[in-house]
Amino acid sequence: MIKPNWRRWNRNVHRDLGYLCFGLTIIYAISGIAVNHIHDWNPNYNIERIKSNVRPVAHASDISDETVKDILQQLGHPPEYKSIFQPDPETLRIFSGKNTITVHLRSGEVLQEIVESRPLIFQTNFLHLNHPKRLWTFFADIYAVSLALLAITGLFVLKGKQGIKGRGAWLTLIGIALPLFFLWLYL
Repeated sequence: MIKPNWRRWNRNVHRDLGYLCFGLTIIYAISGIAVNHIHDWNPNYNIERIKSNVRPVAHASDISDETVKDILQQLGHPPEYKSIFQPDPETLRIFSGKNTITVHLRSGEVLQEIVESRPLIFQTNFLHLNHPKRLWTFFADIYAVSLALLAITGLFVLKGKQGIKGRGAWLTLIGIALPLFFLWLYL
């Protein structure tokens, strides 16, 4: 009877799972770094703010389609828009594509906010934060279990002084202690 070589089996599982998990690990790494710095920037969208002026609107309480088109023309925009909203008698918001235009009607001051999704980072965050739901949740759970298996099999890839009985034990303990330290520090 042939004795199974568990180290070879462990190494093969670790190697193959590593190859399978590579793409998702890169996606989660990019998204994780972006989301970690959410207090510094919006990782999903680039928001450009542009201040300008248009002619003041005399009758702020009576906004017509022609008034909106005139404002858009003064700003150099095409006359098409999605909708308008007047949060108060002095302010008009025009929604046009990716642009939200806020006009102070009495003074003519304008603030445009042009919102564009950040290429690559928007998509990685979409997956990482599980916005697709449905089948993606199942797939992400399989990925999480695969990462756990990668971690466990990784403990036994090397043997001797470099493995779990030597240097690997110390590194593993440090890897466990670091998150515990930060939990202690912040909780």
